Amino acid sequence: MNALERYQVWLHSDKVDEKTKSELYAIKDDMNEIIERFYMELEFGTAGLRGVIGAGDNRMNVYNVRKATEGLALYLNSLSSDAKSVCIAYDSRRYSDLFARESACVLAAHGIKVYLFSTLHSVPQLSFTIRHLGCSAGIVITASHNPPKYNGYKVYWSHGGQVAPKEANAITEYIRKVEDFTTKYMDYVAAVKSGMIVLIGEEVDEAYYAVTESILLQPELVQRKGKYLKLVYTPLHGSGNIPVRALLERIGVTNVQVVREQELPDCTFPTVSAPNPENAEAFVLAKKLADKNGASVILATDPDSDRLGVAVKKTDGDWAVLTGNQIAGILLHSLLTGYKTMNRLPSNGLVIKSLVSTRLADAICQRFGVELREVLTGFRFISEQIDICEKTHNNTFLFGFEESYGFLAGGFARDKDAICASMLIAEACVVYKERGMTLYDALEEIYRTYGFFKEKVKSYTLEGKAGLEKIQAAMKTLRSTNLEAVSGYEVTKTEDYQNTDATGLPPSNVLRYSLANGTWIAVRPSGTEPKLKLYIGANADTEPAVDALLENVFSDMDSRLLELLK
Repeated sequence: MNALERYQVWLHSDKVDEKTKSELYAIKDDMNEIIERFYMELEFGTAGLRGVIGAGDNRMNVYNVRKATEGLALYLNSLSSDAKSVCIAYDSRRYSDLFARESACVLAAHGIKVYLFSTLHSVPQLSFTIRHLGCSAGIVITASHNPPKYNGYKVYWSHGGQVAPKEANAITEYIRKVEDFTTKYMDYVAAVKSGMIVLIGEEVDEAYYAVTESILLQPELVQRKGKYLKLVYTPLHGSGNIPVRALLERIGVTNVQVVREQELPDCTFPTVSAPNPENAEAFVLAKKLADKNGASVILATDPDSDRLGVAVKKTDGDWAVLTGNQIAGILLHSLLTGYKTMNRLPSNGLVIKSLVSTRLADAICQRFGVELREVLTGFRFISEQIDICEKTHNNTFLFGFEESYGFLAGGFARDKDAICASMLIAEACVVYKERGMTLYDALEEIYRTYGFFKEKVKSYTLEGKAGLEKIQAAMKTLRSTNLEAVSGYEVTKTEDYQNTDATGLPPSNVLRYSLANGTWIAVRPSGTEPKLKLYIGANADTEPAVDALLENVFSDMDSRLLELLK
């Protein structure tokens, strides 16, 4: 059926509520809007569902959430006759609590026990709890750091990481078999009363805090000196407010000021255009509070608390908002230094990063004699490597990260963990403070030691059907073009990650170029947002040199992509 026919199906179904139909009637004369909502079904990929909230096949709503959960339930029950269970968490976004409850009721109707968090909880807590309770799978309702109009539905597997392509494809096949608006459903009150839905909270929170706290390398020092660290924190209206503050207090970092305007959950995110700690605007209110109270570091987490942003005070009194790569460099260097100083650095230690992340990590790992493994973009690939470490014992996982502000140590959770990362940044601040240094001093010391590695990222946002087509066309053109030089520098190597024989990794829509001067370039469509992303990394002996190199290469590639996306 075409978009208009699908529109009519929704309008005339007796299973669609009147509020939803009213929303659809309101667009009856807007064919472009009808096409956008119905030209395709909201795609269930390896990150689950993510889309604009609203009525229609290509929108986030209770009908699509129920349908996805029906597919998940059918797949789980097809695997074996053993009893199944699923843990569900949700963040502060619009309808997140409703979507979580609806998912629970569908699963319960299929005889699958549900552990439902009684309040909003983070992605890392959900990931940890799946393994802690021995669940078959997990669901988290979130659109992470996207603007307020979005929500999403992410599926996790028994290992605590995001569902792999094999399982995602199987779930998709079951979803496609579900007839419109015909999902099984068990009354919520009845499901709770019968024990098919179990509300959880403090007991698993305590378990998560305890294992996360165990990662600290110098807990005694932090307990003694942590109270002298002045720190500002903003949860950006999300799920990090309680766990980040609770964990910092437990380890002894008690002088924490919270940005009150951004403290409580608010699905409209009124203080920012998007609740994204990658953006400088996320720190505007926090900087004012930090300047007022004399704090030297600011932490910011996104709504589902898997991403951490950090701003640090410089010697001139200005603030530096660190990139995800810079945060990763500080955390990695601090962890490896701590392990080595305490004679706890394992001979088979392993660090994992995504292929678009900083090569500063390569230099740090080389100096410490630690293996660095590169994987595709998407934290589930890091999670897969952690799972391999656990099963084979060939390596000891130490740290994993993505340039997009995702960090993980310990491996107790199996996704990006901004709560744990907040704790580790606080510990690093205390340790460097003992040396009379700020976190910014630490970053400069790292650059002096390993060289100046810097990166630049740009996202080209193109929403809707037309935007998707432009992104696909741009990637197709790039693949058919023999890129010989960028900004006058010879391209010495081109890697197409759709060619698994060449890369040794699963197929992915990524192109990466290496230049003769050591600079690298990567281009890929985002897997979760309507964006094409450009990544550039360079290194040099001095900061002015790397800045100039980065800007020259970026200017050339940016012009090329803007032309392709016209």
